[in-house]
Amino acid sequence: MDGLSLAGRTALVTGGAGGIGSAICRQLARAGARVIVTYHSRAERAHALVEELAGDGHFVLPLSVRRSEDIRAAADVVRERCGRLHLLVNNAGTTRVVPHGDLEALDDALIDEIFATNWRGAFAMVRGFRPLLEAAGEALVVNLSSIAGVTAVGSNVAYCASKAALDSMTKSLARALAPKIRVVSVSPGWVMGDYAKNADPAYLARQRELTPLGRIAEAEDVAQAVLAAATLLGFTNGAIIPVDGGRPLN
Repeated sequence: MDGLSLAGRTALVTGGAGGIGSAICRQLARAGARVIVTYHSRAERAHALVEELAGDGHFVLPLSVRRSEDIRAAADVVRERCGRLHLLVNNAGTTRVVPHGDLEALDDALIDEIFATNWRGAFAMVRGFRPLLEAAGEALVVNLSSIAGVTAVGSNVAYCASKAALDSMTKSLARALAPKIRVVSVSPGWVMGDYAKNADPAYLARQRELTPLGRIAEAEDVAQAVLAAATLLGFTNGAIIPVDGGRPLN
């Protein structure tokens, strides 16, 4: 592969219509990839995104990562239309703010929803698309994680735990699926996406002050890390790649 080019490669991004997901899709398309944008509840945004992506051949797939039957159906479509898959980006995720000390508010239903999406969904995507990834010969899975998996500071206890579990899975699958499939995590801190826009401005300002690089990440910072993993970092496997401006240092 030449430099940052993904020409001739096919990428699938779960939750591609969201703030971070759409930035990843745009970055991969600009690099020459055919991009498959999956969505669960943002059909209009997903279709609008595909229309604006650079290049051609992109398409949309409805998909809930919590439903294995949806994943199998999506894999069948990708097999028919593309034959193989070079890059899988597990970007879909969910959470809700619950103070860490409020154990009663973190009920079973929310815990199950978070783990079913953030961990089981990512695993199920790799399981369902493994044959298409192996058919590519040199494929990559990127799991969108969070520094909450290391710092245990995040929207709620279950969210932090789900990201720690995701990073552990990254390492396990990186070992198990090599050499045909590499697996890495991209782990941002706060990102100025859909979720952060609803956060307390004073809290975000404090996070900016505590970040050595003096700002909060943009979605494009995360997208560039995904592109680097898919192009320049060809000998990186099982790594947790931070995109946090050094925030854990303070």
